[in-house]
Amino acid sequence: MPARRKARKRALDVLYEADLRDLPPGQVMTTYLDRIEKPRPDHLDYTVSLVEGVAKNLDRIDELIASYAEGWTIDRMPVVDRNLARIAVYELLYVGEIDDPVAISEAVELAKQMSTDDSPRFLNGILGRIAEFAAR
Repeated sequence: MPARRKARKRALDVLYEADLRDLPPGQVMTTYLDRIEKPRPDHLDYTVSLVEGVAKNLDRIDELIASYAEGWTIDRMPVVDRNLARIAVYELLYVGEIDDPVAISEAVELAKQMSTDDSPRFLNGILGRIAEFAAR
């Protein structure tokens, strides 16, 4: 698994736990990091930046997801899908060195591994529409 995908998977783990336990992502990130044996993998820096970036911009990210998720509210989405979308939208809007198709395909690939059969298509649609909006 490529390093950035590992970082996204770890960020998903943290955001998923924070979402389920209704805790701030930063707090969950701290305890998550405490559990990782040293030496820590290099990709952890990107994990931390993803979690911190999503947490800092959560209101704007969720607003975009909610407005582009046709027929779905944020709360009705599967927790995995919601948090994969958050990571991808953060990358689409705030991480200049990640190309839009890469951010989208990484979320879709993780959805194939970790969510429902419908999730990859669902995320691809939402993220594609948000990427078009962001490109304007």
